[in-house]
Amino acid sequence: MRFSRTLLSMGAVAALTAGSTAVLASPASAAPNTTPQKVCGSAYKTVNSAPVGSLGTVYLTYNSATGRNCVATIRSSPGTAVDMSAYLYVPDTEQGDSDYGAFTSYAGPVSAYGKGHCVDWGGNIKNVYVSVYGSNCAALKEHRVTSIR
Repeated sequence: MRFSRTLLSMGAVAALTAGSTAVLASPASAAPNTTPQKVCGSAYKTVNSAPVGSLGTVYLTYNSATGRNCVATIRSSPGTAVDMSAYLYVPDTEQGDSDYGAFTSYAGPVSAYGKGHCVDWGGNIKNVYVSVYGSNCAALKEHRVTSIR
């Protein structure tokens, strides 16, 4: 069954909204200088990123040896656990992953095989949500949405 972009958008928003009200995972711990490579692995190179207001950044990384993408949402200032999420979805293959809960430093890593495919990804910190659709598709232009709830 193929998901339409509308269903995907609604699903991503629902997953992120659920993450803002449910604490389902234990807090992640990491040094204040956490990087996407520390979260996803040293073989992953940052290929895209999106600010989450002034609270942190969502990173899209890629491992060329495996063809996998990885997403991590990293806070600018780690501290008391807050609602956070990271998600990744590959529409062509209908594969994806998400992580949400209350975390002290970062959400993720989440990964999926994405070689040669557009990817949708994003995350949130507290009440600031970022979603990027149709990303890393060569000449196609991605669509970014940031919302505060």
